[in-house]
Amino acid sequence: MKYLKYLLGLIVILAIGFFLMGLIKPKLSYDCETTVNKPLAESWAVVQDESKMADWLEGFQKTEHISGTPGTVGAVSDVYFIQDGEEMTIRETITALVPNESISMTFTSDFMNMDYTLNMASVDDGTTKISSNTIAQGNGIISKSIMAVMGGSVKGQEETNLANLKKTIEANTTDYFPEEEEPIEAIEVEEVTEGAESSGG
Repeated sequence: MKYLKYLLGLIVILAIGFFLMGLIKPKLSYDCETTVNKPLAESWAVVQDESKMADWLEGFQKTEHISGTPGTVGAVSDVYFIQDGEEMTIRETITALVPNESISMTFTSDFMNMDYTLNMASVDDGTTKISSNTIAQGNGIISKSIMAVMGGSVKGQEETNLANLKKTIEANTTDYFPEEEEPIEAIEVEEVTEGAESSGG
């Protein structure tokens, strides 16, 4: 009986400690960084390419547009993921955007809210530095405590995402900037004009 009291006491202490962690550290903030051996414009294009998101975002399924103009500030979308065999939906809102430089978004779900910023910068040797800043907070005392306990693994997931993004960008073969050819009609008009001038002379 004495050992049972000790066990119950230990469980109570652990429970109190668990909830206190959520109160002491209600927000989780971390930065991650990688360097990609591709130029800035191409790196940015890959990040914006929804067809490649499943290659670097674990569990990504699809994006469903809700409101606003897609890819602009104020655009709202539902992003669908599969985790542990179950579908999870996160509401994404673009809060700031500077093409080829940075994009900021808020992600909201039943479990937590997150402010996320992805920055890109061209490096002198033609490579691209990609960095992210994340501030996450649970939506309840239990989720806040879970976030406080799992902080290392949450940051580890972002590091994995950026490592996968690096691989995806460096393996990219999509030509996002095809060279524009002169329209055939314009060439024909030019030749006809030159022919008329020659006959007139």
